[in-house]
Amino acid sequence: MKAFVITAPNTFEVQDVAPPIAGPGDVLIDIARVGICGTDMEYFHGSMPYLASGHAKFPLRIGHEWCGTVIETGSGVDKSLLGKRVTGDVMMGCGKCKRCLDARQHTCEDRYEVGIRNGFNGALAEQFVIPARFLHLLPDSIEDSIGALVEPGANSWRVMDAARAAKGKRILIWGTGTIGLLTAQFAMAEGAIVHMIGREEATIKLALDIGVASAGQDLEVFEGGYDAIIDATFDPTVPPKMVDLVEPGGRLVFIGIDSNPALIDSRQLVLKDVTAVGILSGSPGLAPSIEYISSGRVDPRPIIGATIGISEVGNVMSGTRPTNAGAGPKILVNPKQ
Repeated sequence: MKAFVITAPNTFEVQDVAPPIAGPGDVLIDIARVGICGTDMEYFHGSMPYLASGHAKFPLRIGHEWCGTVIETGSGVDKSLLGKRVTGDVMMGCGKCKRCLDARQHTCEDRYEVGIRNGFNGALAEQFVIPARFLHLLPDSIEDSIGALVEPGANSWRVMDAARAAKGKRILIWGTGTIGLLTAQFAMAEGAIVHMIGREEATIKLALDIGVASAGQDLEVFEGGYDAIIDATFDPTVPPKMVDLVEPGGRLVFIGIDSNPALIDSRQLVLKDVTAVGILSGSPGLAPSIEYISSGRVDPRPIIGATIGISEVGNVMSGTRPTNAGAGPKILVNPKQ
């Protein structure tokens, strides 16, 4: 089968590799779609911190936003899963430690991360193997074209939840990429008033098209201020601005991280009685993401810019946007295409 492999920084191959086999407790997935995300780009350019920490090394098979169909089950796996359309968790804890037993398996010290950590192959291939216990079933209302957006949706749901989005709450989202736009949709589904700051005119317009109250390259100041501010950027200058701007008693949520540290004044957090939350993973948000998307409360389709074949992935990661791509920031891959 074909698989996309990063062999060194800015170097890749589409390789013919042996098809995976479902071992005990595993399922074999026929992949329908895979999303390309910022973490994949970090690996491609060699800046992902796991490369320095030893949690990852080249060659690397990426792809952690995916959907597909179960075509084989290993021993000990319920055969009723055969033929089911699924997606899966990225963070795969050991299942035995205190964190895993406390429903925090995404923070397990010994975790594998699909296509990211400790050498677990990603899904950017024609087929993919994953332990069945990390699967989530997809209803028919979530078609293949949006199934791979369940995982970034799960991260966005967690960001929205951490911001305590609710009717009448004014929320500022910094960043009009996939996570920022999805978070805006989740927040608006809860009745929040959402404002966004971005860099790209196309995604700023897209933010307005999906219904945010305002979007632009510059900050808008409102009477009453922002109840919550979200950082969905890779810009280390944003977090200190957030601390200055958030209302006393408000909330700051951080999901975007840059290779350089962002410095904030913790005294301001104390004096303003601010709650700051970091979001590592979408794991606890997968079920809500599926529910919001399947019910139509959140519609990821406008966020999809293009769907490409596996032979085009290297060009995209090298910075070439697909011909005739729409405004949406998310590029999906059909490995069979």
